[in-house]
Amino acid sequence: MNTHALMWGMLIIPWLSLFIMKPASIRRFMPVAIIGALLVTIVFEIAHAFRWWTIFDKAIIVPWGYITNTAYVYGFFLIGTLWIFKLTYHKFWLFLLTNLVIDGMFQFGMDPLFERAGFYRFEHITHWQVFFIMISIALLLYLYQMWQEGSISHEVKEKDDPYELQFSRRQKAR
Repeated sequence: MNTHALMWGMLIIPWLSLFIMKPASIRRFMPVAIIGALLVTIVFEIAHAFRWWTIFDKAIIVPWGYITNTAYVYGFFLIGTLWIFKLTYHKFWLFLLTNLVIDGMFQFGMDPLFERAGFYRFEHITHWQVFFIMISIALLLYLYQMWQEGSISHEVKEKDDPYELQFSRRQKAR
């Protein structure tokens, strides 16, 4: 199989799963998924600077792909985050267990296979260290989603907020 086709599949196929997710769930959890993708992209940038791993040409599908594994971050990870939050949010222990299992399968099952296939090579970091980074990101994302939902459902409106006054005037004009 063409390795670039595999990488494009890792990018596109997860997005197709959104057709079976309710739009309300996508709207609810897309912010946390985007924040997660941003954090993982930052990890890839740090990894490039400190040479934690090297991504080889086989895994590069976009010009900037030698730094960030685009297929993983913006396909598998982003959409996987949406699904994990949809299925486990408000059940912290299930969320944590799900992330431990999925991150463990990826770090100790899939990553060694991708390394042997020549997609990338770990250099100055171990699989355990990446596993702990990913679990830390998952916990940060859970805290972010708790904050996000708390701020949405318990919005405080200040009387002296000029934007609120402008909004009120616009409503009266209609």
